[in-house]
Formats: sequence, structure tokens, C-alpha cells
Amino acid sequence: MERQLTALITKEEDMYVAKCPETGTVSQGSTLEEAINNLREATELYLEEFPLRSKMRPLMTTFEITNAAA
Repeated sequence: MERQLTALITKEEDMYVAKCPETGTVSQGSTLEEAINNLREATELYLEEFPLRSKMRPLMTTFEITNAAA
């Protein structure tokens, strides 16, 4: 059974870091594609032991702050 999950990606120096907020799994890769593939593998392994009980997706939005360091 396929299920669509969320990947949040950040670039840290020379690596991409990918996190799945539904499970808390995190992985990385030297390319965006590699980071997502590694996250997919880590998440599949995690879900073998800890299946998701909820089908809810996280609500993502943006917000602004003042006096942020540039």
C-alpha cells in the first residue's frame, strides 16, 4: 500500500538534510534526490516497527518574525 508523506528539505553546507514530520525520521544526501531516497528508505524501515496510526497530514504554513538576524 502506498502512502504519501511529507519531506522537509534544508541545505546544510554541502549536504541536503531531509525530515519526515509525520514520523520524525531524518536522513541526508549529497544531492536532493539522494536525500529524498535515503529518507524514503529510513522511513520505510521505521514504519516496519512503528506503523502510523493517524492518516492526518501536518499543516504547514509560514510566519514572519521581526528583528531577525540577517
